[in-house]
Amino acid sequence: MSFLPPGLILVVDVIVLVALLAFNIWSHFKNKHKTSSKGRRFSRLNRPVTFLDKNQHLKKYQSLQDDDLALESRITHVQRSDTGFGGNFTPIDAKGDDELISDIDLFIQSMSKCIGNEKFGLSFEFSDLKFQPKKASKPILSEVTGKIDRGSLWGVMGASGAGKSTFVNVLMGKQALTGGVTKINGVPGDIKKYKKIIGYVPQDDIVLPELTVRENILHSARIRLPSNWTDNQIQKHVDTLISCLQLAHVKDSLVGSAAKPVISGGQRKRVSIGIELAAAPMALFLDEPTSGLDATSASSIMMTLKELSRLNITVVTIIHQPRAEIFESLDSLMLFGKGRVIYQGPEQDCQAYFESLGFRFPYSANPADTIMDIIAGQGHLYKPSGESGIWHLIHNWKHVQESKSLRPESGLSTSSTQSLPQTPPVQNTHTKTQEALSLRRSIRSRGAPFYKQIYHCFLRSLLQQYRLRSSFYFEIGVSALGGFLIGLAQFKSEGINFRGFYLPPYTILSSSIDYFSVPQMALLVGIAIGLIASSPGVKIFGEEKLVYWRESSSGHNRLAYYIGKVLSTFPRMLVACLHFTATFMLLATPRISWGHSFLANLLYFYTIYGLASILSMLTRREDGPLLAVMASLIVGVLNGMSPNLHVVAQWHMSWFWRALPGTWLAEAYFEKNVGPLGYLYAIEDASRATGYRLGKFGWDCCVLGIIGSVYRVVAFGCMRVVNQRGKG
Repeated sequence: MSFLPPGLILVVDVIVLVALLAFNIWSHFKNKHKTSSKGRRFSRLNRPVTFLDKNQHLKKYQSLQDDDLALESRITHVQRSDTGFGGNFTPIDAKGDDELISDIDLFIQSMSKCIGNEKFGLSFEFSDLKFQPKKASKPILSEVTGKIDRGSLWGVMGASGAGKSTFVNVLMGKQALTGGVTKINGVPGDIKKYKKIIGYVPQDDIVLPELTVRENILHSARIRLPSNWTDNQIQKHVDTLISCLQLAHVKDSLVGSAAKPVISGGQRKRVSIGIELAAAPMALFLDEPTSGLDATSASSIMMTLKELSRLNITVVTIIHQPRAEIFESLDSLMLFGKGRVIYQGPEQDCQAYFESLGFRFPYSANPADTIMDIIAGQGHLYKPSGESGIWHLIHNWKHVQESKSLRPESGLSTSSTQSLPQTPPVQNTHTKTQEALSLRRSIRSRGAPFYKQIYHCFLRSLLQQYRLRSSFYFEIGVSALGGFLIGLAQFKSEGINFRGFYLPPYTILSSSIDYFSVPQMALLVGIAIGLIASSPGVKIFGEEKLVYWRESSSGHNRLAYYIGKVLSTFPRMLVACLHFTATFMLLATPRISWGHSFLANLLYFYTIYGLASILSMLTRREDGPLLAVMASLIVGVLNGMSPNLHVVAQWHMSWFWRALPGTWLAEAYFEKNVGPLGYLYAIEDASRATGYRLGKFGWDCCVLGIIGSVYRVVAFGCMRVVNQRGKG
């Protein structure tokens, strides 16, 4: 009996425990140092400072905690607490106020350096947009024409099914047009090529709960910022952004999940916005950013978006039934009904437009609620007589647009409010050419190199596994227990698991034969590994498909993400296989050497992880583990023991058994347990009777590796193709 396996386990476990202990001690002292530094900094910042608003009125304020903002009657015309992106401070103490005003200045400098142009935003022009799914009888979007100027905050509103989400997806290039023309900065073309400089914040906060606020934002910056930026520059950019988003006090806190939150809902939404802003986008689209938030958090988010638009970033947000203060913070509106435009123009002119059509707005009601009722088909509640239906509103707006095209000086403006800086209607050719060249250079420079994206995704996945280390410990324990039980089942045989016919002239002395104890042992090993590895293999990808869809749609390299995740599973497989093999070999004591058994088992772990990856792409997260266990049982049982490969060959089904990894694992075990007995038994007879080939251990291992790799290629294909709607 060799004591190498348990000794090796002991050494590895001690090394892992010491490393974890050292890391925890280092993290403790690091956090303690940050806390003491933060306390000194906050003691300086708690002094009152003078804030200079747009009307040059001086006002004192104290620093507020996140999501603790008082609400006023109208957030566009009153002084609010600082969101981090706006406001000018009058110095009181040179050192302290330099620190206070530096964040926004540094953020603007980072944006300018990244974009290569002082004009950050993108302008969108669209004419007669149309989108009709292939199997649909009617278009979802039709006859949509207009323009969104850079540096403005737009709200897209409409009833359910009105086409607002489709419009935003078409404008971003997430859905292909079936009609019409779109232009960015006056240049027509495929909008998908601009995805690296367009940010999208989904309605659900798709962030990794195992990472901290800063880690989530930093990963996005490292992947999406220009490749010539140093890591030090990226980290400074991220720290500046975190301060601007008022997240500095929680930057080292885990984000947590929706079920087990660590930070508040408003802070989670800011993290989701920060993930996009970290890439220095020139336009930002948001899908209902205030949904699920309390009134204070929603107002805080909208104030942040308002200040972002003041940095000349184009901000377009789908919004549903906003409160009055949020509605009035919007610069411009696009109202949809039945896939067509009902109104497009300044928010401050919207009520007047509907009143000109005969609608009466209740004095004490929220105008946004009234407008939503009107465009949802309930206009008769506010118009005693006359037409008030959606089609009437659509035709009326179309008539207004036609009148404006004939008399440009009249009608409502379709651009942002007059308080915003307007883009000149006519630009000289040289300026427009220079701007287009700068934009193309910015797009080409975006994104880390392929190998760096693999590296960052690999490290992020390892960090996730470390944060979920209890699951890792459980897998190690299950692996050791599984090896112990399988070894215990083979313990009584004392390593004697094959008997055949003696070689001549001693054949007549043969009493009995036992050809299938080795395949039976391989069967138990395959089933045990399948039970151990299938569930963790599903969780590697199944838990974050939404994250993959969000990142890939914003310019992340899909293959780099996938390779990084696959590589991060290798340490996990190595440690689990080590514990399984060591306990199994200690009790079963088969003829196969410990090294050969470890290699064959490790490759089988590799195939099971690959098989589980395929199922994680094809099934729901809740169903994946159970189906993966069932699939691993199937490939483990069909290993050529019963029915044996000799019988299967008579059915002309050998190709199917040979396509499953269990057969190759059993053949590898057969070679190393039976092959050494060739001096005593007629092992060729056993090979013909069972169908397992001898002398093919190296080939068996190679095929196991090939099958595991093919499984991963199939899983990657499924990840790219299946459920494409998840990306939108």
